Amino acid sequence: MKLGMVTWLMGKDMDCHQLIELCQQSGLQGVELRTEHAHGVELTLSKQERTEVRALFDDSGIEIAGLGGCYEYHSKDPEEVKANIEGSKAYAQLAAEVGAPGIKVRPNYLYDDIPHEKTQEQVGTALREVAAFAEGLGIQVRLEVHGINGSKDPRNIRAIMDWADHPNAYVCWNSNVQEQDENGSIQWGFDLLKHKIGLVHITDIGVYQYPWQELFDNLKAINYTGYCLAEMGYNPEPVRFMKYYRTLFDLYTGQYKYPQA
Repeated sequence: MKLGMVTWLMGKDMDCHQLIELCQQSGLQGVELRTEHAHGVELTLSKQERTEVRALFDDSGIEIAGLGGCYEYHSKDPEEVKANIEGSKAYAQLAAEVGAPGIKVRPNYLYDDIPHEKTQEQVGTALREVAAFAEGLGIQVRLEVHGINGSKDPRNIRAIMDWADHPNAYVCWNSNVQEQDENGSIQWGFDLLKHKIGLVHITDIGVYQYPWQELFDNLKAINYTGYCLAEMGYNPEPVRFMKYYRTLFDLYTGQYKYPQA
């Protein structure tokens, strides 16, 4: 397993050079570049600018673990869903050109006045279309276990994935505290989605709020070798903080050694 970070809060005000420097100094291997943040890896980039972003990361030794989009497919408005599908396809093209291996999309809501099965089918069908398109670019499409009103329930995500039914449609496990059963275990939800996990988001692994050891043991059991991405809030000493984070990650995953190779 590889450790990286999401630019959700900690890196939201950093440009690409600053993100790379943070990763290099703290021992992170990659970064998911979230949309609408200061690094500016967006659809508006010219072809030349996309080439420059790719070269910057290639030369640095830090990987772009993915692009974190906000495209979602649950809307009641068919035109809005269509716009999000087309936006996702353009985002996949951007990912291919900057050297990212995948994009993140999401469901974000389940309506009380629409049968959940209908929304699951709608999201899954949209996901299938985007996954089929992105497959031709060599780009994974990762559905984040995300949203409110039941949207992030693993049972909902499993139903969506069954509707999508495409080998290039993956799940981004999101480490939601609500996934725990009465005994604090996440096994039931993990078992529903483990065959589709293509990316993992993790939060504060230094806090007793989630069964971190169970998660990492489960990931090892399925031979997961992808990224676990730290999704952390602002810290005034980001390099120092993430060095501690890296040590905890290595201990949890059995990769700790000193001195580091």
